[in-house]
Amino acid sequence: MNGIINIYKEKGYTSHDVVAKMRGILKMKKIGHTGTLDPDAEGVLPVCIGKATKLVDLITDKDKTYEAVLKLGITTDTQDITGTVLKTKEVTATPPEIEAGIKGFIGEYMQLPPMYSAIKVNGKRLYELARQGKEVERKRRKVSIHDIRILEMNEEAHEVTMAVDCGKGTYIRTLLHDIGETLGCGGTMKSLTRTAVGSFKLEDAYPLAEIEELVQNGRIETAILPTEDILSNYLKVTVAKEYNKLIYNGNAFYNNQLTEPVRRQSGEWVRVYDSDDHFIGIYQYDFDKAYYRPVKMFL
Repeated sequence: MNGIINIYKEKGYTSHDVVAKMRGILKMKKIGHTGTLDPDAEGVLPVCIGKATKLVDLITDKDKTYEAVLKLGITTDTQDITGTVLKTKEVTATPPEIEAGIKGFIGEYMQLPPMYSAIKVNGKRLYELARQGKEVERKRRKVSIHDIRILEMNEEAHEVTMAVDCGKGTYIRTLLHDIGETLGCGGTMKSLTRTAVGSFKLEDAYPLAEIEELVQNGRIETAILPTEDILSNYLKVTVAKEYNKLIYNGNAFYNNQLTEPVRRQSGEWVRVYDSDDHFIGIYQYDFDKAYYRPVKMFL
């Protein structure tokens, strides 16, 4: 089996737990997830199986959408509601001020990764150090917040439900923490659901129990998205029959060795097929040399 399965990660599981369970359900080892979700978070977790594991980094880089609840007036050590409360403060900001403070984070900003994260510093995960009561210096990283939409504002509970569209590497609980700091009252994440990873949507995701049922009924193929479907946004090119051997061996080939030569933009990625329409892999075009070189092979 090769392809991607859109898994609905439930609360209480780590992303690694999901992979371990999938290996048991599918009886195969070559499985990888495409971006860590906190144990208390839920939602979309695309899982690559077989040769599609080569796509893990491509899917991880996709834009994501989250639905999060910000609890104002509380600051915790983990930046979510499960952590130890460090301070509480009265919320004096008005709804328009809260909305302006939230919207002010749309765009790029330098985010400080939380101590409770899987980032490695000197070979150790930050969360491991945090559990030992240690805090180390971290470098701020540029993150992109494409949009924030306020879905609900509960003034009495001091809670704001919002949808966040963001780029890779964004910590939503840190975003909410930073919003709370900007508003002067502090804030922490009460809940988090990832509703989309690129084209993978929440409404199409399968819980693990459903995957297990599909396997038992011999219908697991219905949940697997073919590898090349994920790459459909790249132009398809076909190598002429006499040059099939080049791509079977993972070699570069020239533009004039295609069935229909088309000069692309330099650096552009394309889907390459042999003359029998078998998907071979992703290649990158070099305009100056008029040739395509392999990026990821799926033979």
